Amino acid sequence: MSHDPFTLSVIQAGLNAAAEEMFAVLKKTAMSPIIYEVLDVGTGVTDADGNLVSSGAGIPTFVGVLDKAVKRIIELHGDSISAGDIYITNDPNFGGVTHLNDVVIAKPVFFDGCCHAWTASIAHWADVGGKVPGSMATDVTEIFAEGLRLPAIKLFDGGRKIQSVFDIIEINSRQPDYVRGDLWAQLAASKRAEELIIRLLQDHKPVMVSAAIEDSFARGEARARAGLAGVPAGTYCIEEEQDDGVTWRASITIDSNGFHVDLSGNPRQRSGPYNTSRDGAVIAAQMIFKAMCDPERFANAGSFKPLTVTTEAGSVFHADEIAAQGYYFETRIRLFDLLWQCLARAFPERLPMGHFASICGTVIAGHHPDTGRRFTLVEPQMGGWGATATRDGMDAMYSTSHGDTFNCPVEICEARYGIEVINKALTGSDRTDDTVEFRGGRGLSLTYQVRSKAILSVGFTRTRVPVWSGAGAPPGGVNGVSVHSADGSEQSYAFASGVVLHAGDRVVIETASGGHVSKP
Repeated sequence: MSHDPFTLSVIQAGLNAAAEEMFAVLKKTAMSPIIYEVLDVGTGVTDADGNLVSSGAGIPTFVGVLDKAVKRIIELHGDSISAGDIYITNDPNFGGVTHLNDVVIAKPVFFDGCCHAWTASIAHWADVGGKVPGSMATDVTEIFAEGLRLPAIKLFDGGRKIQSVFDIIEINSRQPDYVRGDLWAQLAASKRAEELIIRLLQDHKPVMVSAAIEDSFARGEARARAGLAGVPAGTYCIEEEQDDGVTWRASITIDSNGFHVDLSGNPRQRSGPYNTSRDGAVIAAQMIFKAMCDPERFANAGSFKPLTVTTEAGSVFHADEIAAQGYYFETRIRLFDLLWQCLARAFPERLPMGHFASICGTVIAGHHPDTGRRFTLVEPQMGGWGATATRDGMDAMYSTSHGDTFNCPVEICEARYGIEVINKALTGSDRTDDTVEFRGGRGLSLTYQVRSKAILSVGFTRTRVPVWSGAGAPPGGVNGVSVHSADGSEQSYAFASGVVLHAGDRVVIETASGGHVSKP
């Protein structure tokens, strides 16, 4: 059956708007600055089977979580799913994909007795229990120590709130009021998107909405395959030493049939929280595929049809069910950077050089010195991006996998957390040596000073192995974090948790400059 292309376009725009309005609601109603200021969130709409239809702003890797979460919920609950149900998950083994702080809320959209779509959001909750405030412990060996696990369970049953689940969530957090507020913000976001989708179903009928979704998938695949056709065929391989001394490797094979990422032969999963699930590795591959083949437009399920990924169970990129994954994001961004480097070496005219490539996650938790209220600062940091073949790299940006993310303003930080921001400035010179044609972007220097006792957790990579540059150019910088105590002592860290800070202590952060491009 042929359909009016204008009507299809209107419906597709409506589905995009539903995801965007979810994002706006979440931003406006959340309790935590990590959500409403930093925008550490993702929103999306899937079809009835969990295939991604549209997404809002936010973190690109989060958007890649939502379809996987919905599909896992469908796999587990199947025919029992009914109108008014709402599901929650944060477990990497049950569609959570990331770590326990990132909580997914998913709601099926029913119309005339049938499920036609799902609305879903993911947001970072500041504290979900576990060994340390902020739930970001580094000295754990299993997921059980990282906090509360919610394995794709019902939060609402047929429109009825399941109070016991709410009670379990709140009692397992050191900040139950914030958790409660952020949870209801996500619920409100799902409700708003559901209203918009039902209006589309009423105005255009389910058959037309279904046709619009299928058309968007076809267009997404067509764009991806057209972009793939413009990438020279071949197999591209890379190995890189990581900060801990182990070597990671990957190969990317591109041909007329598809884009295959092979992660075989990598180290076994680690005993600490530095692993990612297979779904996490797939998301890293999706991002490099999108960057190479279709960087200009939004993604949907069709966008990744040509992509396949090989992983080995039990490896750092395909961890088992009890593996700790609290700092999964550093493993995933290291993998994404490895794949990026692989193709940038082959196609330096198409991709920038390396960037600081770390979330540089910084968590400071304590009690506000003025109000006595418990707080948890959760901050990703900014750093330098790599130069391209035609220009310098950009200064002080978030990592390339962080998307539409913003820094928390100094005024908010000082008011909400009672922490002084002593300085915030670009690091490094805007000049490099005579071999450099285009320089990497500059990193950031940032100093927090606590006014009362607090607990610090950090996770930085690229602290030893510097950012990679183009052939013939010097490397970029390295990331670092240190504590300067009031007594004059200093201690540097890469990963640490449970670090006790006292009034007057300073946390000093230096992020790396990006990679350079040499003169011809």
